[in-house]
Formats: sequence, structure tokens, C-alpha cells
Amino acid sequence: MGPNRREMEASVGKIKEKWAKLTDDDLQMIRGKRDQLVGKIQERYGIAKEDAERQVDEFSRTYGTEETTTREKIRSAGQ
Repeated sequence: MGPNRREMEASVGKIKEKWAKLTDDDLQMIRGKRDQLVGKIQERYGIAKEDAERQVDEFSRTYGTEETTTREKIRSAGQ
């Protein structure tokens, strides 16, 4: 069973809270793709790829136990 609407909205809030410089258009483009998220974080925050990857990994550990869970949360944020 996938996350319910309330969980999805909470996930969107967490993503936007963590990376406030990401726009709704960015989230729509990312659509659950980890490499796209890393690239957008690099672009918006002017940080190295390794730093962006570390942030995404940390977010994954905090808000989801599997990469697919985080991917679903990021995808839902763009909808």
C-alpha cells in the first residue's frame, strides 16, 4: 500500500523545508529521480556533487528507509 494523501503532503513539506530553494517546477522535473534531485540541489545551492549526494542520503535515512520510498516522496512533491 502506498502513502496516503496526508503522508504525501507531509513529505512535500519536508522536501521544501530541507531545500527551500527548489521550486515547484524543479520538483515536477525531478519526479523521483535521485540524480535529478542531486543536480538541482547542486545548481540551486552552489555546492559540490558529493555534498548534494550526502544531503539526499541523509534525507533518505531520516524520512524513508529505502531509496524507493524517498523516490516516491520526491515524485509526489512534484505533483
